Parts: sequence; structure tokens; C-alpha cells
Amino acid sequence: TLVERPVPAGAAVLNAAGELTGFLQMSEWGMVETPVYLTSTMQVGRVYDGAVAAAIAAVPSVGVDNVVIPVVGECDDSWLNDARVMHVEAEDVARAVAAATTGPVEQGAVGAGTGMLTLGWKGGIGTSSRICPEVGATLGVLVLSNFGSERDLRVDGVPIGETLTGGYDQPPPAGSCIALVITDAPLRPLQLQRIARRCGLGLARMGSMAHHGSGEIFLALSTGGRQPHASENREQLDVVPDRLLNELFHATVEATEEAVLNAMWAAPDVTGRNGRFAPGLPHDEVLARLKAAGRYFRPGENT
Repeated sequence: TLVERPVPAGAAVLNAAGELTGFLQMSEWGMVETPVYLTSTMQVGRVYDGAVAAAIAAVPSVGVDNVVIPVVGECDDSWLNDARVMHVEAEDVARAVAAATTGPVEQGAVGAGTGMLTLGWKGGIGTSSRICPEVGATLGVLVLSNFGSERDLRVDGVPIGETLTGGYDQPPPAGSCIALVITDAPLRPLQLQRIARRCGLGLARMGSMAHHGSGEIFLALSTGGRQPHASENREQLDVVPDRLLNELFHATVEATEEAVLNAMWAAPDVTGRNGRFAPGLPHDEVLARLKAAGRYFRPGENT
């Protein structure tokens, strides 16, 4: 388990109007020893309680010989969600852990992403990944995307937010974005902190300004940097040299940008509290604007 074999971690903040529990321990010790949980702002306490209970159930020594500080990240979904009602129970955390599987991640308005908004449209959970052949590793990014103003939306460098109409009734331009980077490259905590910081560049490519009331908080983990058992080859502790980090930086920026777009692309229309309506991104209109800008061609079309 993660409690018994933590993974190296590094965290970074672009704007701190948000919460990621365990941040101080990560900054001090450079490791994560629980799963990373995502939720809405006012549900953090219940998810944290459930995460402690899940850790106790998995490892009998927790609370006896050692303690854990779970990692819980949040974004504010109160424009669509009635935040005064506690929708999450501590038991939901154990159910989520039990249901966790490998393979493709469901994207869009799912889980913590159900009530999230992004750049004038429905947001939520998005993922993307890159292969890094020079390092010999894979890097993936998952975002809980909930930030920005409609006019700032950019796709592949095209400022389509300036002409795309029909988004939600504008709430204040705040929100938040939690970005989680996971790689199998063996890395040190300081290297992971530097990688995490690059998530902010990916958000900027989509149109993030890191508004005053928005919390952009990033976390990077290395499954390849986990301490080996005594019986395993100690050479597994060798880490990627700093001169090769640029490939991982580039992958992080690109994958973060794409993960936000994927969150928006997968999210449907959603109606929330008081009849507030958050439409999904209009695919055909976006593709038409990209085509007009020379950034998109359907298979078989002449360029």
C-alpha cells in the first residue's frame, strides 16, 4: 500500500485560493502515502474522514504505530451545486477506493467534476498523457477543471472565446483547477515539484489568468521513484538526470492543456441549482473556428 511504500511527490501553487491537504507534509518530506482524492470545496472534511477510515481498514498499523495525512484536493462548484447540502458521505470514499480500476478514466461531468465550469462552458475531469522516449517513461495528467472566463478560451492557440457565444450566464471569473501529474520516470521530490509547476503553463495555453479568487494547485507523483523493497534491485533508485527534464516539462505542459480541453469536450449540458444552466462546449462550432484558422482539417481534406 501507499502507507507502507509512499511515492515521491512534489507540489506547486500558481494561485492559492484553494486547498490541497497534505501539502505541507509533501513540501517537507517529498512523498505521498495515500490516494489522491478530489471533491468540492465544502466536502473536504467528509472526504478526509473517509480517507482516514480507508487507510485504517487497509493497514492495521495506521493510528497505532503511525498516522496518515490524506491528500484531498478541491474546487468550488457552488454556482451549479447547492454547497450547503452535504452530498458526500465518508463511506463514499471507501466505495470509490474499492471501485478503482486501471484503464481509461471517465471524463467530463463525473465525480468531483459534476458541478465544475471552465472558460464559459461545462468543465470537469479531463486526462491526457504523453510518451517520453528520451527519458523512457510515460507521463499522464488528470485535471479537475473549474476556471476562467469565456472570452479567454483558446484552443490550439486560436482565441475562439472571442467569437464563440452561448456559454453559461457568467459567474465571477474565479473557480480553481487541481492538476495531478503521474509518471513512471524515477524522479526526486524537487524534480517533481518543478514538473508540477509546469501545469500552470498548460492552463495558460487554454486561457487561464489565475484570477484572484481561483486556486491553481498542482501535484506530481513518481511511481518509478518509489523506494524498493530490501529484496529488490537497489538500482531502481537511480533517477532521471536534470538535463533530461525538458522532455518531461514539455509533456506536462502539453498534457495539461489537452486534459482541460478533454474535460470540456466530454462534458454535456448540465442544469444545476436554481435552474442555472451550463452548456457543454459546442463541438461543431469549435471545429469550424479551428478550420477557419487553419488549425484543423478533417481526414481526406486538402490542406
